[in-house]
Amino acid sequence: MDLETMLNEKQQQAVETTEGPVLVLAGAGSGKTRTLTYRVAYLIEQGVSPYNILTLTFTNKAAEDMKGKVEKLIGDLPSDLWLGTFHGICVRILSRHLEELGYNSNFVIYDRTESETLVEDIILSFNLDKEKYEVKKVYGIINKAKRKLWSKAELIEHYQDGEQEGDFYQNIADVYAKYNEVLKDNNAFDFNDLLGKTIELFEEKPEILADYQDRFEYILIDEYQDTSPAQYRLARLLAEKHNNIFVVGDDYQSIVRQ
Repeated sequence: MDLETMLNEKQQQAVETTEGPVLVLAGAGSGKTRTLTYRVAYLIEQGVSPYNILTLTFTNKAAEDMKGKVEKLIGDLPSDLWLGTFHGICVRILSRHLEELGYNSNFVIYDRTESETLVEDIILSFNLDKEKYEVKKVYGIINKAKRKLWSKAELIEHYQDGEQEGDFYQNIADVYAKYNEVLKDNNAFDFNDLLGKTIELFEEKPEILADYQDRFEYILIDEYQDTSPAQYRLARLLAEKHNNIFVVGDDYQSIVRQ
């Protein structure tokens, strides 16, 4: 693989800097994802086992596109190379450790419609005013809380100075707690749980985290500026041992470290 022909000097330097953290910042269309793809191929060419590489992106389309580009560089994609979306990778991890979290193998993943229906059912069961506690608004607050990994108390704390008076946010926090309880009772996850429950697994079962830290010596993340607090936390946990994390992001957007 001739990197000098295919990449510019800075891209080549990023690809060949295999040890330690690497942050690649550039604008749209500048070849960031191309650089990441070449790094995957370069690591394998240098003798790194695909088993020890984790590559994360944000959409299924981006993941499939990246797989195709890696295949063009190295041939058939190794079956033990984990390359996919944050959520897809989390499903793979969770499916191996369901019992540790109190779930069984027949778990389901709720889509947005199913999640909103559950929120509506809980609002009704709590005898809350449906006009005041509008389903989409309540779901939006719950969705934000789950993306930020807030507890019930943290949700209340965040909104305690809000415009609403009285017990409005306390009631939403109660709906939030009940929502999580019902999901668990139904052996179900919502989309945010795929990240949140993986983080919970790693933080409550350090021996499981250690296994994945040992495995993933090299972690690569595309479009890093889009990472949520949960995604950032997950990446930090996994990269903690080897610290060989390579991220690419758009320098016209903020790289948020939360």
